[in-house]
Amino acid sequence: MNKNNRFSDRFDWTLCFLLLLFFLISCIAIYSGQSSNQYEGNFVVSQIKNYVVGAIIVAIVMYFDSEQIRRLTWLLYGLGILLLVGLFIAPESIAPERKGATLWYIIPGLGSVQPSEFVKVFLIIALSKVIADHHLKYQAKTTGTDFFLLIKLGAATLPPLGLIIIEDLGTALVIIAILTGIILVSGITWKILVPIYGILGAFAGTVLYLVIIAPEILEKYLGIDPYQFSRIYSWLDPVNHKQGAGMQLYNSMLAIGSGLISGKGFTDRQVYVPDAHTDFIFSVIGEEYGFFGASVVISLFFLLIYHLTKTGLETTDPFNTYICVGVISMITFHVFQNIGMTIQVLPITGIPLPFISYGGSSLMGNMMAMGLIFSIRYHHRTYMFSTDSNYVAK
Repeated sequence: MNKNNRFSDRFDWTLCFLLLLFFLISCIAIYSGQSSNQYEGNFVVSQIKNYVVGAIIVAIVMYFDSEQIRRLTWLLYGLGILLLVGLFIAPESIAPERKGATLWYIIPGLGSVQPSEFVKVFLIIALSKVIADHHLKYQAKTTGTDFFLLIKLGAATLPPLGLIIIEDLGTALVIIAILTGIILVSGITWKILVPIYGILGAFAGTVLYLVIIAPEILEKYLGIDPYQFSRIYSWLDPVNHKQGAGMQLYNSMLAIGSGLISGKGFTDRQVYVPDAHTDFIFSVIGEEYGFFGASVVISLFFLLIYHLTKTGLETTDPFNTYICVGVISMITFHVFQNIGMTIQVLPITGIPLPFISYGGSSLMGNMMAMGLIFSIRYHHRTYMFSTDSNYVAK
């Protein structure tokens, strides 16, 4: 066994460097984005504090090895469910309603905390344990055991998904993306997956078709209010809705397009985009640094995903591999959805750009996920002539 106890040899310096670059980009973009928003306060200072807290979270999570994390799986999962349930029963002073949704706890001295951001990470751990335990127990793989595994994964996902989707569709989509990514690498036969995802895809396509062609059917049979269709209409035709629901998307595309190749320069923004320091931070980057700056940011995310993939392939513990897959699915969906919604490729869902958008809970949740990756690297051991894991179901 290759066991080097030196911290410098066990620490993931590549991931640390990538996070440092994201930190610098975040501070620069937020500084520009906050100059024309409707809020007061210095969000750069707050983001620096968020990164400091995130670094502490990484340090704490990193020192837990995979065996310890496995033992804490259902405790963390249960804690996440309790926090989500608490949002519905806590008094207004603790869990206030903002923009028609109750998503945050107000903690004196700390500010607001959105539990769903941490529940995503807890769910990744739970799903990884379910798959690893299942494969250890059912080593003779059959269609029946695969279907049973799918049922268990769905049962573990349904409680947090059901509690989140009521208030936050964007985060619910992230939960679905995490589940889908883990299912695709779980070893479940395509004989089961193709029909299921085919039916779900057809259903989603039918709903979108009805929203565009015959919304009155959805209003009549599902009781959907007409105003809820405005986000879809403004996404498909932001020009004709630029004075209303499509204003943010229209201005975002105008800002990114006006950046051209090299951008307008630092703080030289001219297009007003609401919430530019949060969900629409990419429009700031596109306008000020143009195609080159946007390409650098996207390339950094590709490097991050590549590094996470490499970590998942190198670990010998299946539990760790599935954790890497869950984190990859979460980060990838966030990036594609956030950037896609700023350029009209995808509808607006309010999902932030990981590590760059301003937001304490979002950043800390992502840093917790990175802490799991740091832990996998830090506690990784290489055994000569063996790739077997010492994993035992608990």
